[in-house]
Amino acid sequence: MTFFTTGTTVLAAAASGAEVEGIDLFLPPLYDVIGSAVVMAVIGFFFYKKILPTFTAILDERTAKIEGGLLHAEEAQAEANNLLAQYKEQLSEARAEAARIREDARTEATGIVADARVKATSEAERINDNAKRQIEAERQAAAVSLRNDVGALATELASKIVGESLEDAARQSRVVERFLDDLEASMVATAVKGK
Repeated sequence: MTFFTTGTTVLAAAASGAEVEGIDLFLPPLYDVIGSAVVMAVIGFFFYKKILPTFTAILDERTAKIEGGLLHAEEAQAEANNLLAQYKEQLSEARAEAARIREDARTEATGIVADARVKATSEAERINDNAKRQIEAERQAAAVSLRNDVGALATELASKIVGESLEDAARQSRVVERFLDDLEASMVATAVKGK
């Protein structure tokens, strides 16, 4: 009650032109307090009924968007993790496949090399055998030709040395055989000395 009386006193003092001193200087008049309270109640009611629900709706909408964005981000993160797992699985499968293909190629190359080696060896043996047969045939042909030529020369030479004709085939054959045997024996002796 003293507040109201003091406010009235200050008001009365202000109206009479008297000076207000002390704590009364800080206390507002009663009509200002009541008027301010009424204005504050009207503003509060308007704020509570009109502005606060709008702010609440805006904040709720923003909260829903943020929660939706977080949910969408979590779904995107889960999908990214799933894709990463699939990528890693495909990568490991591709690496395993590449290793298997390399091993198959290595095995196949080894088989091809072995087959080529076997074919080359058999071809070399065939060529070597053919060459040996050809050489043996040529040696025999050369021996026969040489025997005939040497026989003819030996017969002619013997005829000149002996002074009589060796036209008889049996005698001629014996002379040629003996000459060739002596020739072979001297070649063997020379070969043995050379070693």
